[in-house]
Amino acid sequence: MRAILADLGLDHCPNFFRDWQFLAALAAGVLFWLALDFIFPNARPAPFYWDIFLSLCLLQPLMEELIFRGALQGELLRRVWEQEKIAGLSVANWITSLAFMALHFIAHPPLWAVAVLVPSLLFGHFRERFRSLYPPLSLHIYYNAGYFLTTGFST
Repeated sequence: MRAILADLGLDHCPNFFRDWQFLAALAAGVLFWLALDFIFPNARPAPFYWDIFLSLCLLQPLMEELIFRGALQGELLRRVWEQEKIAGLSVANWITSLAFMALHFIAHPPLWAVAVLVPSLLFGHFRERFRSLYPPLSLHIYYNAGYFLTTGFST
């Protein structure tokens, strides 16, 4: 059981909240939401529904991170050729992020699905930086929750 948790990045949780890169990623979320408000000034949050909030901001990020950053990226990182870098990011991260982006084409407009690539690469970076699923999961929940609460759009 311990090996399965380690493979998924769930066996330890380093003190990532003090990392300057992680803090910058948190700040980037706030800047993104402010930019959205500037670009779409008339977009206002829809009525708040707990079931939608819990699904979009907790359940979906948890499932997506377990599948993509935990299982897929974790497996790809064990392969020697997947540890090669493209633009400073591992091939494992790129493959995982492209698969993550492809999944978003199912329920999102094409431009929005493509835009998911950037945060996905960021999530993958933190998966590798800390060898843990907790930092990308925290960011994913934070980004989805902030987006949902500031715009009311579903992610």
